Amino acid sequence: MPKKKKAKKTKKAKVLKKDKSVKKSKPTIKSQEKKSTIPGADEKPEIKKIKKQPTEKRIYNLKDFVVYPKHGVGKITSIEKATIGEIDIQFYKILVEKEKLTLTVPINQQSKLRPIASINQINKCISILKSKPKIKRTMWSRRAQEYDQKINSGKIYELAEVVKDLNKNSDIIADQSYSERQLFEKAYERLKSEFEAVLKVTPDEVQKKMDKALGRTNISENVQ
Repeated sequence: MPKKKKAKKTKKAKVLKKDKSVKKSKPTIKSQEKKSTIPGADEKPEIKKIKKQPTEKRIYNLKDFVVYPKHGVGKITSIEKATIGEIDIQFYKILVEKEKLTLTVPINQQSKLRPIASINQINKCISILKSKPKIKRTMWSRRAQEYDQKINSGKIYELAEVVKDLNKNSDIIADQSYSERQLFEKAYERLKSEFEAVLKVTPDEVQKKMDKALGRTNISENVQ
C-alpha cells in the first residue's frame, strides 16, 4: 500500500509542472499583444501636399551667363512662372546662341547649371592649353568616348584638356580623322564661347588668344 501512495504523488507533481509551464507562456502572448496595441506604432505619417516649389541657394538674374553641360554657354533671357498640378513653378529661359536653342530649366532643378568661369580659371585654362598633350595608346573609340564625356561634363578644365590633347597645330584635314576633328571643333567652340563671356572681347580676339596658347598662330593668320 505505501508504494501505491508514492506513485500517486509523482503523478500529481508531473501535472503541476505542466500547469506551471502553461501559465508562464500566457504572459508572453499578452506582452506581444500589448506591444502591437501601442497607439501610433504602425500608423503612417500623413503626406502633405507642397504648394510652393522649393528653391536652391543659387539665384541667377536676367542677362546672366550660365553653363549647361550638354549645350555650353547660355544667357538667361527671362525668369517665368507656371502652375503645374497646383504647384507654382519658377524656371529660367536660357538662350544658347551657338546652337540656336532655348532651354527651360526649373529653378529647383538647376544643379546642372553653373556660373561662368572666373578670370583666374580662364588663366588656368590658358596654361593647360600651353602644356604638352597627353598621348594615349588606347583604341580611338574608347578615347573618343572619354573626350565626349569631358566635353559634356561642363567642367572648364576638362574642356581645355580635350582641346589641348586633340590639337594638331595644323589645319590640314589629312592630319585628323573626321570624328577627331569634330570633337576638337566642338570642344574648341565651347571653350571659346566661355572665354568670350568672361573676357568680354570679340570672337576674333579670343581666337587669337587661344591659338597663341595652342601654337596655332599661323592658322589664325591664314584664316584672316
